[in-house]
Amino acid sequence: MRLGLSSFTLTWSVGVPGYETPDNPLSAEDLIQLTHSRGLRLLQIADNLPLHLKSEEELARIKQTAEAYGVSIEVGTRGTEPSNLLAYLAIARTFGSPIVRTIITTPDLHAAELQLREVLPAYESAGITLAIENHGMHTTKQLVQLFESLASPHVGCCLDTVNSFGALENPDTVIDRLVPYLVNLHIKDFDIKRVDHQMGYAILGTPAGAGKLNIGYLMDGIARHGKGAASAILELWTPYTTSVAETIALEQLWMDESIAALTDRYFTEEEVNRYGNSNAERESV
Repeated sequence: MRLGLSSFTLTWSVGVPGYETPDNPLSAEDLIQLTHSRGLRLLQIADNLPLHLKSEEELARIKQTAEAYGVSIEVGTRGTEPSNLLAYLAIARTFGSPIVRTIITTPDLHAAELQLREVLPAYESAGITLAIENHGMHTTKQLVQLFESLASPHVGCCLDTVNSFGALENPDTVIDRLVPYLVNLHIKDFDIKRVDHQMGYAILGTPAGAGKLNIGYLMDGIARHGKGAASAILELWTPYTTSVAETIALEQLWMDESIAALTDRYFTEEEVNRYGNSNAERESV
């Protein structure tokens, strides 16, 4: 797997709705340059930097910047509305992204499946995979049923290691059930702490390798049962501190600590530095 960053690695630096806007919010081009500066060659641009709102000229500039810095782009959105998924299919083709990562935002999984079926032939024809993220609204068993029902090599799981706490499922359960359908990985570490009044717990983000996520178990599971996901994307749940500026400084520190931990133990130099047009690579296999 190729290790990369995401627009959700530096969420505060991009800007979080409801909080003070950063002095210099990171753009897609900024994230590309930052990815290159950290020795990585892959960036996933997700729905906190929505690409469908960019003009064709803006998309062309982002692509040009990515090519200039040798950074491959993966694209992401949210929802299953067919017109949006088809718009992102076109964007994925523009960037040579092998996947479109999305999140099911309705509790009605049957309705979501019908929408996915509507666009699936176009994705299959383009050779691009829908990577559906576990996001806490549905259990892993429900998602497995969805993947089995769709039964397409161009639909799979974007496995997030922490999101399914919202469905009362721990990371080991998520790994065991979803790794066989893995097409994209979000590495997100965490800690669980009792709150100060002792009545309850808080689930908090940590740098990768510094929390309770058993990354070794995750990687072993992928090696044994995964279908060979092309990429592993670092995401962070950096908690708000005393100001947006201080929180930005913390998340950038966590990013660097996480990259160091992951590259030291889990990713080879080739996986970190590999660059190329994903569509071309896929066609050459």
